[in-house]
Amino acid sequence: MRVVILGGTGFIGSALVKALLRAGHDVTISGRGRRSQTDGGPAYAQWDGRSPRDLAEICRGAAAVVNLLGENIGAGRWTRARREAIVQSRVCAGRAVADAFALLKRDGAAPPATLIQASASGWYGLWPDLATAPDSTEDAPAGSGFLADVARQWEASSAPVEALGVRRVRIRTAPVLGKGGGILTKMLPLYRWGLGGPAGSGRQPFPWIHLDDEAGAVLFLLEHPQISGPCNLCAPEQVDAAGFARALGRTLRRPALFRIPAFALRPALGRMAEELLFNGQRYAPRVLLEAGYVFRYPDLDGALRASI
Repeated sequence: MRVVILGGTGFIGSALVKALLRAGHDVTISGRGRRSQTDGGPAYAQWDGRSPRDLAEICRGAAAVVNLLGENIGAGRWTRARREAIVQSRVCAGRAVADAFALLKRDGAAPPATLIQASASGWYGLWPDLATAPDSTEDAPAGSGFLADVARQWEASSAPVEALGVRRVRIRTAPVLGKGGGILTKMLPLYRWGLGGPAGSGRQPFPWIHLDDEAGAVLFLLEHPQISGPCNLCAPEQVDAAGFARALGRTLRRPALFRIPAFALRPALGRMAEELLFNGQRYAPRVLLEAGYVFRYPDLDGALRASI
């Protein structure tokens, strides 16, 4: 099939492109700059991230679109402007996709049959303790907090495509482990210096998924048209922040005893620390497992060894 990826040059998008090409699919990546196609590589299409008409032309004839666009939530303190950018980067892209599909339908052309819409584990709200957090599956309602509000708006932004008969899958992705990016980028230096350890109590849930399974799961969803609706992209194994720290320390053969107290991080990071560091989500990949997806890295130790 021909698949259009919005956000195909990032950490997750790049891995997905490679997985799709290995599986024999044709890939088009949208971006703001011009790039030339290489033999056996993806095609590139210039798009400003806003114009539905230009996006409609890029999507014309495609079987599926994967929308991964959105500002990095961990790139800086959540000022009011930063929070607005996080929301609008997601909502504007989702609305552009919905409008582009509607334009194709109006022009008498079939829109892509499938939309994979990015979302995140933040949907399930803020939980400070793995032992008391609900074990959420895809039918759980949205929780509270900024990240839950972002996920709610993010998912709703592309909902109108369903009225056009498009299969829409909303992938609620956990923090991603892998080489060259993801959540380990800022963690590894501290752990290698022997200064690693959990933030706050260490009891908060710490969901995760390896990059190979993130890309593999999206490929699986594209190739299984019976799946629609929300889908949790997280590993089956569930740990708290202290357990994650111990596993990373074991992998690096370094101590992981340095606990960063909440009072030291709240003044610098504010609300961002509260939601990203001191709380988490306990949730399970029920839809993937019931559909027969086999995780390449179902356990944390193996995923970390493959990420260092």
